Amino acid sequence: MGIGELSLGDTIGAANPRQVEEVLEAMLKRYGREKLALHFHDTRGMALANVLKALEFGIETFDSALGGLGGCPYAPGASGNVATDDLVHMLEKMNIKTGINEKKLLEAASLLQEKLNTKLPSHQMAVYNIPRN
Repeated sequence: MGIGELSLGDTIGAANPRQVEEVLEAMLKRYGREKLALHFHDTRGMALANVLKALEFGIETFDSALGGLGGCPYAPGASGNVATDDLVHMLEKMNIKTGINEKKLLEAASLLQEKLNTKLPSHQMAVYNIPRN
């Protein structure tokens, strides 16, 4: 069909690792892992666990948002995407090199939070005591 990449999204943040496993088992029968990307919202705090499960299947492409920014205009109550800074921190601690400078990433998240004048949900920002407005 000429698909370059197929991104599967958990738009409302309701998925859990077992569901991710079931979906990936079905999808990988039809598409190669290099064609799949995943998009997890963190509404119920499961985004990083879902990423971890997807990594076990060899998936390497994930959408994320700086500081956990986001939501969904057509899914009321959905929180932001998995925070890029939390995702990068987890991957680096697992010795999966991202090539992203965590300190600069947190500086960018702090600037974003300041400019938007809103509290971002990133765990890394809280751990490093980055001021929240």
